[in-house]
Amino acid sequence: MSSRPGVRGSQPPLDYPPYQSTVRRAPHEPLIRLPERLSDLNNPVYGWWPIGEVDNDLTRQHADEPQGQRIIVSGRVVDEDARPVAGALVEVWQANASGRYHHSNDNHPAPLDPNFTGAGRTTTDAEGRYTFTTIKPGAYPWRNHENAWRPAHIHFSLFGQNFLTRLVTQMYFPDDPLFAWDPMFQSIADEHARQRLVSRFDLTQTRPEWALGFNWDIVLRGRDATPFEERV
Repeated sequence: MSSRPGVRGSQPPLDYPPYQSTVRRAPHEPLIRLPERLSDLNNPVYGWWPIGEVDNDLTRQHADEPQGQRIIVSGRVVDEDARPVAGALVEVWQANASGRYHHSNDNHPAPLDPNFTGAGRTTTDAEGRYTFTTIKPGAYPWRNHENAWRPAHIHFSLFGQNFLTRLVTQMYFPDDPLFAWDPMFQSIADEHARQRLVSRFDLTQTRPEWALGFNWDIVLRGRDATPFEERV
């Protein structure tokens, strides 16, 4: 599950000064290729515990319901020829409805939700399809620049047959007013590529009186590849 370069400007660069932390973490010397070891290739993809019944339903992982707008996020993982990628491990993590992560490093003054951890996982079926039920995350401040706020988003991680094939990206929601001021989103120079990170509202996935539906397909490589975070 490797992502190959597509159209110029369709993937985020390693060093993008408006996104300040990339300046500190991007490599400034030529990369050193490490030899692949057999142990790297044979590690189990899914860890030592099986995927549980509620791993892909982030609203049912605690004693009570979490706060916020319930949503269903679904889509397909495909290659450059739109062929389904079956058996891929898809993991998500996100902030809660108030824009706060369930993490010790997130201490901005927004309430934590004791009934929402914000992490889930599933595997794609024979058609490459995945589904998550969750809560729409809130925007949050992140101190990158003056009055900096991140648009609502969900982080996605995809694994293929081994740990070396991991791809990481983010999914956004339609018509977010913060897009124009977000350097992570704007680091992708090509407008069409940026829009491939934005889900679309799907009434057919929406469950009456229960949850709004959003569709987001992930293309692993080729000219229409989903933008992924660069690996060093």
